[in-house]
Amino acid sequence: MKSETIKSNMPDVLDNGPFYHGTRADLPIGGLLAAGFNSNYHPEVIMNHIYFTALANGAGLAAALAKGDGDERVYIVEPTGSFENDPNVTDKKFPGNPTRSYRSQAPLKIVGEVTDWVRITPEELQLWRERLANLRADSNAKIIN
Repeated sequence: MKSETIKSNMPDVLDNGPFYHGTRADLPIGGLLAAGFNSNYHPEVIMNHIYFTALANGAGLAAALAKGDGDERVYIVEPTGSFENDPNVTDKKFPGNPTRSYRSQAPLKIVGEVTDWVRITPEELQLWRERLANLRADSNAKIIN
């Protein structure tokens, strides 16, 4: 199934792909990525969606932040069902969808792998991890209060 044949749930989704997903998992071409696993950013949360982006470097950042000891990987993926703008960043943190981030409840089919994205430095990775830790702490504080 080609990504351009998939319809989005939202009329303002403009991307037809290609799409990318970053992870540390070593997965086969033709395999499926699915929801139902713990979040990389909030480990206590089981994900109801699988997230992806139209930016290879954005997927590379996700791979760098992903749990696990495996190599950072950026897979080229095709949605197998409808998808929508990622509401975690769209209009909440950024007007529109400049990160070109999406989510779907349907699996993503792995159709290839990218090896030439821009990798972040160890210092940048540490800053991102600190930001995420601060977000988790803020979220936990709101739950307690």
